[in-house]
Amino acid sequence: MDERFDLQKYLTEGVEQVVKDALKATVRDPRESAFLVKFAAACAVAAGRREKNEKAGLHVPSYLIASITSSCNLHCEGCYSRANDATTDCAPSMQLTDEEWLRIFREAEELGVSFILLAGGEPMLRWDVIESAGKMKNILFPVFTNGTFMGDKHLELLDRCRNIVPVISIEGEREETDARRGEGVYDTVMDKMDKLCERDIIYGVSVTVTKENMEKAYSDAFLDSLRSRGCKAVFYIEFVPVSDEGEHLAPDDDDREYMAGRIDDLRKNRQDMVYIAFPGDEKSSGGCLAAGRGFFHINSHGGAEPCPFSPYSDINVRDTSLRDALSSKLFTALRSSDILADDHIGGCVLNEKRDQVEALLGL
Repeated sequence: MDERFDLQKYLTEGVEQVVKDALKATVRDPRESAFLVKFAAACAVAAGRREKNEKAGLHVPSYLIASITSSCNLHCEGCYSRANDATTDCAPSMQLTDEEWLRIFREAEELGVSFILLAGGEPMLRWDVIESAGKMKNILFPVFTNGTFMGDKHLELLDRCRNIVPVISIEGEREETDARRGEGVYDTVMDKMDKLCERDIIYGVSVTVTKENMEKAYSDAFLDSLRSRGCKAVFYIEFVPVSDEGEHLAPDDDDREYMAGRIDDLRKNRQDMVYIAFPGDEKSSGGCLAAGRGFFHINSHGGAEPCPFSPYSDINVRDTSLRDALSSKLFTALRSSDILADDHIGGCVLNEKRDQVEALLGL
């Protein structure tokens, strides 16, 4: 690309397009349209708050990733979170409470954060936190879920609180999804998508792109299938190996070139859905967006980390504010160094340069 890709602008325009599409369906469900119009206005207010903070010397990103639980019911092949011991079968003690997460959400709104991505583990296991998110009408909460715990009470909450947007993990068709996530998962998530579509609830999907599913994940047939079920956004997350066992799944440079070209094509010619590529969009934006440059991560115990793929922290929001976390020594050092620069081999800068990150912490 000749010009840097503006991810914030693309997402804002994507929201506007979804609003336009939703307005056409107001006879069926005016609540979705009403929320999206209000959210577009809230985004403008948030942008003003970020600009004010910028002038005061504090850079606030539009996005926060919040891993609200470390518990998960699946054992997906190559899961970075399990490999980093950030996900377990049973939720350990000392995880942030729903009251603490609500405080964080409120602080984020005051700072000017517009999007808080809820992750895990499996975030739908934290019903209390999901309910708290529903109270924050000026923030959009994409919930990255495996879909298997999304029962009737979740569907009712999603129907009522349109600021919570489920993003369901899928790897392609049945063969690819069940091979990585477990037998029967594909049929389960297809059923959930159909129920979301029946209620006119906006949702997206997340695809972990590997060498094994790349062709299927970007195919017209796959995307047509998603569109027919009411899907509005596709998040392509490049597989990042965190152990030797997953190396064979990682895309190489030729694969990344193909993926970048395909994303450009989809955005130009299939504008009925929003397409996000990570970390591909970071490269187009001039380098890694972690450590508060474009987003940051709060883990289930409150540790402020540069990114879920870089589980290092020197400050905990349980003991301090979100504002202080953005100015932590680690975040400041990463943003002022060349570690986030786009001069690396693999898909994730901080994973590849983890020795340098550890050196900043004196590990």
